[in-house]
Amino acid sequence: MLFLQQIATLASDTASSAAAAASAIAPAAVPAAPEPLSLWELCVEGGWIMIILGLLLVISIYVLVERSIVTYKASRCDENFMKRIKDYIHDGEIESALNLCKATGSPYSRLIAKGITRIGRPMNDVLVAIENTGNLEVAAISKGLPWLATTAAAAPMLGFLGTVIGMVQAFYSIASAGTAASIGDFAGGIYTALVTTVAGLIVGIAAMFAYNFLVARINKVMNLMEARTMEFMDLLNEPASV
Repeated sequence: MLFLQQIATLASDTASSAAAAASAIAPAAVPAAPEPLSLWELCVEGGWIMIILGLLLVISIYVLVERSIVTYKASRCDENFMKRIKDYIHDGEIESALNLCKATGSPYSRLIAKGITRIGRPMNDVLVAIENTGNLEVAAISKGLPWLATTAAAAPMLGFLGTVIGMVQAFYSIASAGTAASIGDFAGGIYTALVTTVAGLIVGIAAMFAYNFLVARINKVMNLMEARTMEFMDLLNEPASV
């Protein structure tokens, strides 16, 4: 009986010693969780290239918003516009038709106004005048799109440039530290390489989507201008077909 009590006491002491050792080792074995980096800190780690990419992003957003407003206004269509123009021309009220075009103030109304000023001339001259005005209108609406196209292509390249610069900095730090090099010696270069790559891709993709969105809106305006031009030319041909 005494032998069993000694064994139980020994087992209890062993368990207590093991628990104490585990509690002493456990805190040291669990590493402290690193503090998450904020967006600003990541941008700072990217270096001076992040400033250029930030400017490209801001300008691209401005172009997108400003051109979206312009194309929205240009794509608005008054369904009664051509009916009123037709009535004015049939009644010989050319001045009233021109005033209606000026009051409407849309790209297609300016095309019709140019065509009205050419009434009485050969149909080919009227069509050429309208097409020339249409080219000018499309050029005015498309202002800013080359910037988006350039940003979509250049931003990823700037990101890759930051990648190369960061890798050069990392390997230079390793070479300078020699055999005592540690991961902290080239962490800054790795940050620059990765952050600029991500930022360049984000800016480039955003600019590409903005460019394609505006191109679709401009195509809608061009289709509207073409439809109104065809209606106007049919209107001028009506007296000859009677």
